[in-house]
Amino acid sequence: MGCGLGYHKPPDTIKASANCSGCGPGYHSPLDAMKGRREEIVYLPCIYRNTDILKPDYLATVDIDPKSSTYCQVIHRLPMPNLRDELHHSGWNACSSCFGDASKKRNRLILPALISSRIYVVDVGTNPRAPQIHKIVEPIDLYWKCGLANPHTSHCLGSGQIMISCMGDPCGNGKGGFVLLDGETFEVVGNWEHPGEAVPFGYDFWYQPRHNVMISSEWGAPKSLVDGFNPAHVKEGHYGSSLHIWDWTTHRRLQTLDLGEEGAIPLEVRFLHDPDATEGYVGCALQGTVFRFYKTPKGDWAAEKVISVPSKKVEGWALPEMPGLITDILISLDDRFLYFSNWLHGDVRQYDITDRRNPRLVGQVFLGGSIIRDGPVKVLEDPENQPQPPPRIIKGKRIPGGPQMLQLSLDGRRLYLTTSLYSAWDKQFYPDMIKEGSVMMQMDVDTVNGGLSVNEDFLVDFGKEPDGPVLAHELRYPGGDCTSDIWL
Repeated sequence: MGCGLGYHKPPDTIKASANCSGCGPGYHSPLDAMKGRREEIVYLPCIYRNTDILKPDYLATVDIDPKSSTYCQVIHRLPMPNLRDELHHSGWNACSSCFGDASKKRNRLILPALISSRIYVVDVGTNPRAPQIHKIVEPIDLYWKCGLANPHTSHCLGSGQIMISCMGDPCGNGKGGFVLLDGETFEVVGNWEHPGEAVPFGYDFWYQPRHNVMISSEWGAPKSLVDGFNPAHVKEGHYGSSLHIWDWTTHRRLQTLDLGEEGAIPLEVRFLHDPDATEGYVGCALQGTVFRFYKTPKGDWAAEKVISVPSKKVEGWALPEMPGLITDILISLDDRFLYFSNWLHGDVRQYDITDRRNPRLVGQVFLGGSIIRDGPVKVLEDPENQPQPPPRIIKGKRIPGGPQMLQLSLDGRRLYLTTSLYSAWDKQFYPDMIKEGSVMMQMDVDTVNGGLSVNEDFLVDFGKEPDGPVLAHELRYPGGDCTSDIWL
C-alpha cells in the first residue's frame, strides 16, 4: 500500500513490512510499536505567555535516558521568533499512518500556537537533539484561506497531508473547523470540512479510516477562555458539550452527540489503537467524567458515561464544590489501560479497560493538586472518602500545580507527566506555578496487575530555566507515541 492509498495492506505487503528496513515512519501495528526503542529524549513546548517574563515560548529537548550524563536535563532550547504564541500541542508530518510508504519520514514536528494562530514547522530530523525551525505558517494564511484561528490538534494523514483542528474564527468566536497543510511544502491548502459546515466549537479529533469515521470534540470559544475560566460562560453557552461524527471520505458531518451537562467540555478523543476497533473514550473536564463512544449495530454512533470522578465539597476555594477536572487521557498501545489526570484534585488514575463498558480502577497517585492537606482548601465532604493527600516532594522540590499532560512509553511501563494546562488557567488556579515554573515527573507502571508508583529519582524542574520559570506542556518522543500515531 502506498501512503494512504487504501485501508488494508495486501498480505504480501504485511509480510514484507514486518521486518523491512525500507518502510515508512512508525510501526506496522500498535503491538509492534510496543516493542520499539525505549524513549531517550522528549520534546516539550515551554510557555512564557501569562508569566512575568517577556520572552518567546520555546521547544525544549529533555534527556530521559537513565544511562546518559545529562539525564533529566534540558539539553536544547529552540526559541520562537515571536512573543505570546502559547505553544500547546504538537503533531507530525508523517506517522504510522504512512508506514507503508518508504518515501515518508517523521522528520518535522508540527507545532501550532493556540493564541497567536501561527504554526511552526520544526526540523527534528537533521539533528533530533537540537531541532531548528524549518518554516512558519503565519496566522493570515489560516484567517484568509480557511476563516479559522486558534489551531490545536495536529495529525498527519495517510494521504501525506497534515490536518489541524481549530477552535475559533479570527474574531475569537467558537468555530470548529480543520486546516489542511501540504505535507511537503507545509503551505495551507484549505479547509477539510465543506464550506459552512464548521461546528460551533473545536478542540481535538481522531480518525479511524477502516470505519470511515472521524470524531471531534469541543473546548470553548477562544475569547471566553483567553484570560481564564469563568463559570458563567458555561451557562451562557460559550463552552461545548458535544462530540461530532464525520464521514472520513466525504468530509460531511453525520451526527452530533450531545453529552449533556455531565459531558461538559469534552477534551481529548482517544479511539482504541486497534484500527479495527469501533469504540474509544473522551475525557470531559468540567464534571470529571469519561464517556465511551461506540458504533451501534445500526451503524450510527452513541456515547455512554463509564467513569465519574465526584466533585468534593470544599471551603477555602473559589467555588463550594471542586471538580477533578479531567484534562488529559490516553490509552496504552495494547488497549488494556486508560490513564487520566485530575488537574485540580491532583491525582493520576489508571483503569483496566479490558471490559470496555466497565473500566476498573487499578492505580492512583496524588502529585500535588488543590486539596493537599497543608494548603488553604479544606475538604468538607468527599464521596470517595479519601484523606487529603500530603504535598508531593521529589528530589527536595515541592511540586506546584497538579498533574496534567500525560505520555506513556511505548512498552507501557513508564508514564511521564507535566503540570501546566494552559497559561491563563495556570495563572488563575495555580499562581505558585507561574512563579516557580512547572515540572516534569515520571511514574512506573505495573503492566501486569495495574498500579502506579512515583519514580523518586526523576524530576525536570522548569523553574530553573535560564530565562526564568516557564510552563512546560505536552510531551512528544521523536519516534512517535500513543497519542500521535494512528494506524490504517
